[in-house]
Amino acid sequence: MKKLLSLIVPVFNEEDVIDVSFARMDEAMRALPYEYEILYVNDGSRDGTMAHLRKIAAENPQVRVLSFSRNFGHQLAVTAGMDAARGDALVIIDVDLQDPPEVIAELVKAWENGADIAYGKRMKREGETFFKKFTAFCYYRLLRAMSAYPIPLDTGDFRLLDRKVADVFLRMREHNRFLRGMSGWMGFTAVPVEYVRHERYAGKTKYTLKKMLKLAFDGIIGFSDRPLTLIGWLGGAIAGLSLLGLIALIVCAATVGCAPWLWAVCGLALLNGIVMIALGVQGAYMNRIYDEAKGRPLYILAESINLEKEREAQ
Repeated sequence: MKKLLSLIVPVFNEEDVIDVSFARMDEAMRALPYEYEILYVNDGSRDGTMAHLRKIAAENPQVRVLSFSRNFGHQLAVTAGMDAARGDALVIIDVDLQDPPEVIAELVKAWENGADIAYGKRMKREGETFFKKFTAFCYYRLLRAMSAYPIPLDTGDFRLLDRKVADVFLRMREHNRFLRGMSGWMGFTAVPVEYVRHERYAGKTKYTLKKMLKLAFDGIIGFSDRPLTLIGWLGGAIAGLSLLGLIALIVCAATVGCAPWLWAVCGLALLNGIVMIALGVQGAYMNRIYDEAKGRPLYILAESINLEKEREAQ
């Protein structure tokens, strides 16, 4: 019996690209010596994306569709796809064709050679502005520096996961998810597959700078205690500087008669700023504890197509 590959495709307001994208993805999957399914997860699209998906699913039994009740975000859309996937290996890819479907064959080859995770490593990014490339460069390096677990540089969520890796993901039900960090935490064998990232086929990216910053923040807070450690070191440094400042004030007042209240005001302003930053970071950690304590479902399904069991929530 042939093994089954599951292709997970999160979508959000992608009516301009969905048909062309499906044709290329389906062709790439047909070229492989495996059975396959394509799982689309509609992340609360407000355009005609769902109408396109209904038509595609009606004409292609290998296509399965999950549709959220609202926009829950890319990471949870991928999670929903994992929950529904039946494959021996799962491939995550975006619908916009920046990650070429033809590279899936190389990910599968790495898997056949024993890799538990095969991830796409971007060697070149076509059609992107200098600002986008620069912020992406800084983002990945900051993430790697702050994370307590290995996160490869210049990679996204375009990757293949062996079934045993996917099963571990299914047991990890935290709300503020960062899939790349979760993969690194597991410690499975991961192999890079280099490729050129293409220009987006149509439309504009849904991953704004704000969303990218939130993802980076989730990755840092969720997989590292270094922000808390840095605050401790910063607090110690401020205490040392404050002591030196106090000595300087005493010397200054005794020699040239300068007004010590100016120094005091500046010192208090700096100290208050540090305290507010510390409270903000601690609050971020506490907020994640609060999110988990509420016990709400990760996402809510409004509709599903070609699934054996339809579930309203996970």
